[in-house]
Amino acid sequence: MTKRSWITPSWLILLLDLGCSIVAMNLAYLLRFNFNLEDFSHYSISDIMVVVVCTNLLTSLIFRTYTGIIRYTSVSDIGRISGMGLVGSLIYFSVNYASVHYGTGTMIPLSVILINFFISIATLLSYRLIVKWAFHYYARYGAINKTKAVIYNADYSGLMVRKAINDDLGGDIRICGFLDDKLTRTGKRLEGLPIFGTSRASLEKLVAQEGVKLLLLVEEAIDPALLNNLVDHCLSLNIKVQKVLPVNKWINSGWNSSKLQDIRIEDLLDRNVIKINNAQVHKEARGKSILVTGAAGSIGSELVRQLVKLNPSVLILCDKAESPLHELELELQDMASNVAIVPFIANICDRNRMQQLFEVYEPAMVYHAAAYKHVPMMEKNPSVAVINNVLGTKILAELSSDFGVEKFVTVSTDKAVNPTNVMGASKRIAEIFTQSFNFHMHKHYKKTGPVYGHPPTRFITTRFGNVLGSNGSVIPRFKQQIEKGGPVTVTHPEITRYFMTIPEACQLVLEAGAMGQGGEIFVFDMGQPVKIAHLARKMVLMSGKEPGKDIQIVYTGLRPGEKLYEELLNNSENTVSTYHEKIMIAKVREYDFAEVNERIEQLIESANKHYITPTVALMKQLVPEFISKNSAYEQLDKDKIKLS
Repeated sequence: MTKRSWITPSWLILLLDLGCSIVAMNLAYLLRFNFNLEDFSHYSISDIMVVVVCTNLLTSLIFRTYTGIIRYTSVSDIGRISGMGLVGSLIYFSVNYASVHYGTGTMIPLSVILINFFISIATLLSYRLIVKWAFHYYARYGAINKTKAVIYNADYSGLMVRKAINDDLGGDIRICGFLDDKLTRTGKRLEGLPIFGTSRASLEKLVAQEGVKLLLLVEEAIDPALLNNLVDHCLSLNIKVQKVLPVNKWINSGWNSSKLQDIRIEDLLDRNVIKINNAQVHKEARGKSILVTGAAGSIGSELVRQLVKLNPSVLILCDKAESPLHELELELQDMASNVAIVPFIANICDRNRMQQLFEVYEPAMVYHAAAYKHVPMMEKNPSVAVINNVLGTKILAELSSDFGVEKFVTVSTDKAVNPTNVMGASKRIAEIFTQSFNFHMHKHYKKTGPVYGHPPTRFITTRFGNVLGSNGSVIPRFKQQIEKGGPVTVTHPEITRYFMTIPEACQLVLEAGAMGQGGEIFVFDMGQPVKIAHLARKMVLMSGKEPGKDIQIVYTGLRPGEKLYEELLNNSENTVSTYHEKIMIAKVREYDFAEVNERIEQLIESANKHYITPTVALMKQLVPEFISKNSAYEQLDKDKIKLS
C-alpha cells in the first residue's frame, strides 16, 4: 500500500508568496519613512499593490517557486527565490522609471526597492524554513514510539542515511547522533547532532542519555576487530545492530526499511580483504583449458566463479550432482559469455569416464575440490571415504600426468593434520600420494627426460580449515535451530575451529596454485580460532534472544572422530614463508613413492570390498599419527600399542 502524507497545494503556496510580497512592500515603505503614515499616504497604495501582485505573480511563474515541497526546502529553492527577488526589483525599477518619465511622479523609490528586496526574500524563506523545521522537529521528537538510533560513521554516506531517515515521516527510526572511531571527529557536532566515540563508555552514555536502541552501520568495509568490539558492546547493552545497504543501491529508488539488514555472524567472522598477485594468477589461467572437480560444491563453485573472470579458453565443471551443476552453468553463462562452459557429469572414481574427459578437453590445469568431507558420516563409512577421497585423487593424478596437465592443485583440509577421524586420514593419504608422486615423476624426469613427451605435472596441495557458508557448516545449522526456538546444540563447551570465507579461501587456492612449483603443501593463515560455544551464544544474542532464557544452548558431546582443536600443521612440521603473508609452505617428510603406492593399492583393494576395520587399520599404517578419538576404531590404537 502506498503511504500518503499531506503536501501543501501549489496554489496555496502561490497565495502565501503573494501575501508575503504585499506585506514586504508595505513594510519597506514604512521603514523608508520611519513609520510616518502621513509621508506614506502621498503614494497611491492601490496602484503600488497592483504592481506588486502582478510582478510577483509573473516572477513566481517564471521561477516556479510555488512548486517545491516546503518541508524539503533546499539551496536550490533559495537560489530561485533570490532570482525572483532580483528580477522583481528590476521590474519595480522599470515601473518607477516609466512613472517618472511620463510625469506621474515617483511611484516606488529606489530605497524602497532595495529594502523590499531583502525583506521579501527574508519573508519568503522564513516561512519555508519554519515549516521545514516544524516537520523535522515532529519527525525527530513528535512520535514517541520511534526507535532511537545512532549512525556509524560521520561522513558523506552517514549524512545521506540520516537525511533519508529524517525525510521518511512514516518511518519508525529517529537519529540521535553519530559514532566515529576517528578522534578528530568525536566530541563535535554534525548537522546539530553530536558525534560520539566507539568505546563502551560512549555507548553507555548514549543509552543513559538518549535511550538508544539501534546502531546503523553505514560503512561497507569496517575493520573486523572494530566491528566485533562494537557488536559485543551493543549486545551487552541491548542495542540492536543493523547495516545499511550501500547508498548507491537505493539513492535513486528512495529510502525504506528494506534498506536495513541485520548484521550476520559471517560479517563478524570475516577478515580484512586479501591482496593477490592478479598478474601471475591471470597468466596461469588465461587462454587455457581448466578442469574443476566438485564444481557444484561450495568451494568448487566459488573457484569456478573466480576462474571464469580470468578468461580461460574452456572451463570444465565436473560433478555428479546434476541439479546444482545445471544451476551453476546458467549462472556462469550470464557472467562470461566469451568462456566455453562445459558441464561434465561424472564420478571421479570412474576411470573410464575421467579418461574420456582428459582425452576430449585436454585440461592444462586441474583444481581438485571433489571430496567427501562430513566427519561423522565418513566415520561410519570408511570404505567410501577411501574410494572417493583416495582412489578418486589417485585416478585424477595419474590421468593428469598421462595427459600432460601443467598443474594439479588439490584442496585439502586442516583435519588431515594429526587426524583423529577417517575423513581427515583419507585426505592426508591423498596428500601423501600426490606429493610422493610429484617427487617421483620429477626425479625420473631429471634422469631420463620426459616420459610422455612433456614435462611432468606439478602437484600442489592447499590446506585450510572451515569456510563460512560451506555445505555442512555449523552456522546454517545454528540459524535453523534459533529460528525454531532452540535448543542450539554444541558438541563441547571448549571446541574451537578456524573460519575463513569461501571467496578468501578460493583466492588463496588460486594464488598458491600460481606460485607452486610442485610438491608443496600450502597452508593458509586462518587467523584466530573461534570457540563454537561463544559463536552460538553470540548468534542467539544477535537474534534478539537471551541464551539460557529464551533459547537454551545444549552440549551433546563430541561426535565420532571429532577433536576439540583443529591444527594446520603436524607437530613435526615447520613452515616456510612465501611472498604472500597469508600463505606458507609446510615442510613435511618425503615418502618413497613405490612403498606409498603399494600400500595405497592394498588400501583401495580393501575399501573396494567394503571391509570396515581392515580398511581403517591400513589407513593407520599409512598415517601413523592417525589416532581415533571418540570412535569405534580406538581399539585399533590400543591393539597397536600392545603389539609395540
